Amino acid sequence: MDSEEGTQQPQLVLAHKLFLLTHPDVNDLPKIRLREQVLEAVVSNDMVPLYETLVSDGVLTLDQKVLDSMRTKNSDELKKLDDKIADAEENLGESEVREAHLAKSLFYIRIGDKACSLFLSQIIARVHLFTITLGKINQALFKFKIQEKALEQLKVTESKTVAVGQKMDLVFYTLQMGLFDLDFDLISKSIEKAKKLFEEGGDWERKNRLKVYEGLFCMSTRNFKKAADLFLDSISTFTTYELFPYDTFIFYTVLTSIITLDRVSLKQKVVDAPEILTVIGKIPFLSEFMNSLYECQYKSFFSAFAGLTEHIKLDQYLQPHFRYYMREVRTVVYSQFLESYKSVTIEAMAKAFGVSEDFIDLELSRFIAAGKLHCKIDKVAGVLETNRPDAKNALYQATIKQGDFLLNRIQKLSRVIDL
Repeated sequence: MDSEEGTQQPQLVLAHKLFLLTHPDVNDLPKIRLREQVLEAVVSNDMVPLYETLVSDGVLTLDQKVLDSMRTKNSDELKKLDDKIADAEENLGESEVREAHLAKSLFYIRIGDKACSLFLSQIIARVHLFTITLGKINQALFKFKIQEKALEQLKVTESKTVAVGQKMDLVFYTLQMGLFDLDFDLISKSIEKAKKLFEEGGDWERKNRLKVYEGLFCMSTRNFKKAADLFLDSISTFTTYELFPYDTFIFYTVLTSIITLDRVSLKQKVVDAPEILTVIGKIPFLSEFMNSLYECQYKSFFSAFAGLTEHIKLDQYLQPHFRYYMREVRTVVYSQFLESYKSVTIEAMAKAFGVSEDFIDLELSRFIAAGKLHCKIDKVAGVLETNRPDAKNALYQATIKQGDFLLNRIQKLSRVIDL
């Protein structure tokens, strides 16, 4: 892979900047700097398809001279690459032919010939925030139908590739393109393809890297449990710096683990993990968020939680699940508090969390109604009474229901047979 250790792929850095550029919570002043950085990245990589898309969407201002210059450079470089492929096919061996095709694939990836669909996905995701004409979306769809040259060229390169490891590298390139524009269908298919390739062989380093890719995909599609398991398996072997820095990886690992692991597992795998302890202090609010939850310091937890919300909202992979994650974290912390009591006053719980009684009353009533918390509120006495379900009794009731269902099916079948 081209990405050196500790260096994130430029296309993914650009994707995050584009995400922030369209984010309603980012102020206008930072957006001016972001717009300049995006333009610099697009022009330096001659990303003509992405430049045209951003101009049509009003993000960048058209500079015809710059556009013509990029088109000329792309045309010249593409001609050189085609000549190199032709020369390799006529005069050189299979390895040289593959390398020539790979160079052309990387050229299409660099200029963003697949990546342009990022902006369309962000436009559609924010239809409720911005008024967009149907004609503009249709125009964008038409443009993006032809932005598949990088994927086509990667398939050609794969047909020239024999080694499983090199085929895996091509899959990683495809995954990076999918992550650029959050093409979950492409990512899912690429992950399945990678797993099939590993059945033929493959080294542990690439297998461990694939876990991080799959974990990021699971987190982006709200499968936090599987994402946490994959991230935790990769903590000591993390080398996937092309996706994000190690600090970001730990950030994702802690966030997904807190809402999916029980207290014992959280202590063993996260709270006491030396790999996490070495970097968690570098991430604002994260250490206090994790430790205050485990140590039942709920007032500190809410304070750290409020600080983390901004980081979550400004993360392109977590932002679509912001409200869901907020609910799940509160479910975990409220359940943990109530687990210690058979009954507790609303006043005591509000004091423990550093909020008002009305806030606790409103919060708990919503979670109780949704079936997230097993308790009831005695408003007159100002008391919360827990009614935790008995696992054995629940299993007994489920068995009775299944038995009744089976008996009904047998009776219906007997009537048919008698006829």
